[in-house]
Amino acid sequence: MIEFRLPALGSDMDAGKLVEWRVQPGDAVKKGQVVAVVDTAKAAIDVECWHDGVVHALLTPIGATIPVGTPMAVLRAPGESAAEVERQLGAMKAAVLAPAAEPQSAALVAATGPAVTTPAAAARQRISPAARRRARELGVDLAAVVGGAADGMITLADIDAAAAAASAAPPATPPATPLTRAQQMRQVIAAAMARSKREIPHYYLAEEIAFERAAAWLAERNRDLPVTQRLLPAALLLKAVALALQRYPEFNGFWRDGAFVAASGIHLGVAIALREGGLVAPAIHGVEGMDIATLTRGLLDLVKRTRAGALRSSELTDAGITVTNLGDQGVACVFGVIYPPQVALLGFGRIALRPWAGDDGVVRAAPALTASLAADHRSSDGHRGALLLCEIRERLQDPAALDAPASKEAHR
Repeated sequence: MIEFRLPALGSDMDAGKLVEWRVQPGDAVKKGQVVAVVDTAKAAIDVECWHDGVVHALLTPIGATIPVGTPMAVLRAPGESAAEVERQLGAMKAAVLAPAAEPQSAALVAATGPAVTTPAAAARQRISPAARRRARELGVDLAAVVGGAADGMITLADIDAAAAAASAAPPATPPATPLTRAQQMRQVIAAAMARSKREIPHYYLAEEIAFERAAAWLAERNRDLPVTQRLLPAALLLKAVALALQRYPEFNGFWRDGAFVAASGIHLGVAIALREGGLVAPAIHGVEGMDIATLTRGLLDLVKRTRAGALRSSELTDAGITVTNLGDQGVACVFGVIYPPQVALLGFGRIALRPWAGDDGVVRAAPALTASLAADHRSSDGHRGALLLCEIRERLQDPAALDAPASKEAHR
């Protein structure tokens, strides 16, 4: 029996609302298949199954909001029968319903007598007719009034005192207005970024990078291409990052339980601003193996689906590092905040003409940009961070090599 549980679609998610089931009991499912759609504070996400199997039962109704880790469905493992799963479910149910404590022992009952509990609500309330009438007139809840007479009877004085206390009490807080999706997203971002700055000892580095050769290579490649197929500078930056991470893998992973855990592959989270406000950083998988044209198409597709709310759960859980590019906003440099539990964030500013000394020593105007690194000092030191930025710088000086297939890439 396999329990399919609601995954954490990012470290800042603690619950989700089931919008749609894409499978029904009896359906065979494969690993990676989308089986449900879950709405989070950021978007409606296609949730993938992590196992092969057959859907035995759906446990979560559509419209229900459940915490991360809640069982949503039960699958039969390959070769497992429905009867076997039912037996396991029966055993689990019996364990849940088992009494939490043993009844009183006979020796305890003999020594102390049986326990007797009389609810206060069962006692008959004594109140004078005049006091009952006054309570109706003033809207006093008799259940909240304690009689002040010697015999416990509620009198007119008790009702008047209760009414006076109620009028002196502060007005009830009006019901909260439901938050919009943008407000919910800001709350999620606030929680994640506050946690990051509270828990992660950031250090920051920056490096100016010549982009003249890369710009010339892009211009040559794009010369005869239609606008919709032109290669993006951002794709070159992402490929340079991916190849540099092969040499400095300690920046591609997570800080968990007091230790660094390497990511399963080079899956780059790309920070994407949403039109209604906020941002999401879904992953492009296996960037090191893509040529620049494939990477450009993947990046454009990811931006389009992110803004349309059509992401998959693996795109929100697999990124080992985030890359933010604010060059299109016209800023020279960005120093980002690490997205926990990741251990690094790379930023790129705008590509602009700057005074630059060429190999011949002559200063001229040339395109350049600033790359920055925010890194977790628990998992790396500034020396290694500087080497990572220098590796990215050197990779961008040979754009043709960035476009080469991964099998031809020489690991230096």
